[in-house]
Amino acid sequence: MAHFPKPDSGSHRSPASTGEFFAPAGPVRLRGTAERPAPAAAPVRPAEREPAAPALPGSRSGPARDELKICGLAAVRARFARDPNSIIRLFFDLERSRQVGVMSKVLAQAKKIYRCVEPAELEKIAGSMHHGGIVAVVAPAPLRAPTVEDLRAWARRGEALLVLDRIGNAHNLGAVARTAAFFGVPRLVIPDDAAAARPNDAAHRVAEGGFEHLEVWRVPGLAAFARELVDAGYDVVGAATRGGKLSGPKGGKPGEGSPAVRPKPIALVLGNEEQGLAPDVAAHCTRLVTIPGSGKVESLNVSVAAAILMWELIGRRG
Repeated sequence: MAHFPKPDSGSHRSPASTGEFFAPAGPVRLRGTAERPAPAAAPVRPAEREPAAPALPGSRSGPARDELKICGLAAVRARFARDPNSIIRLFFDLERSRQVGVMSKVLAQAKKIYRCVEPAELEKIAGSMHHGGIVAVVAPAPLRAPTVEDLRAWARRGEALLVLDRIGNAHNLGAVARTAAFFGVPRLVIPDDAAAARPNDAAHRVAEGGFEHLEVWRVPGLAAFARELVDAGYDVVGAATRGGKLSGPKGGKPGEGSPAVRPKPIALVLGNEEQGLAPDVAAHCTRLVTIPGSGKVESLNVSVAAAILMWELIGRRG
């Protein structure tokens, strides 16, 4: 889980000394408008929020919601850089108010809410104490299924793909997304399965902005999707706890008496934290790989295994 440093109460500087825009606490009045008495803005309280949708059966990723809360300065800045119009409301504490001048101005011009609030109130808005001093409320992007034409186009461009087979913990999903963004993997695919974590508030918090550099897709069934990937030209590599080999597919290598052959793009498939790959998904992979270890523990956390395999299979290719 990502940890954020606590604000240093002794390091506050006045806005005038820094020359930066300082967003005041309380309701905001745009310049040029006449000031007139108005009822005080009511604080955001849990009882006043829209009721959350019921949790998906068997899912550990929490309830489905119509709004997504992105926490932490790095993640909020990444969202603002990619799609500033998607931010519906912005809340921050006094320490962060000195770092969000540009964002506050843009939201003011769009007549959207931005507000400096007390830490306790920010924790209520975020639904977590790990908010990093800032919370952006955004509309979640719809999760669509790729077409066969999409897969072929990605394969022609040699673009790697990450496929998650029922990863159930949202923190693991966020950690995997962060690593994928680090290595430049452009897309992540999850199944339309109640047991699979969604890119929710917790996943975004752990990803530290990683989701802003990823396209997230959702497919009805991974076994059929694996077949489509193979047909599209992918080397579909499944991560197995045992029985696989951490080596490339059979065939001649450049410089060994055979003409150079462009390697197929990698589609890396990672299985559920407890059950691993579903048998039908594993059966449709091109090959299985296993990370060698001492044998003292059975396996690695899925996010750690993802990082090792992404480097070994994708990062080394450059």
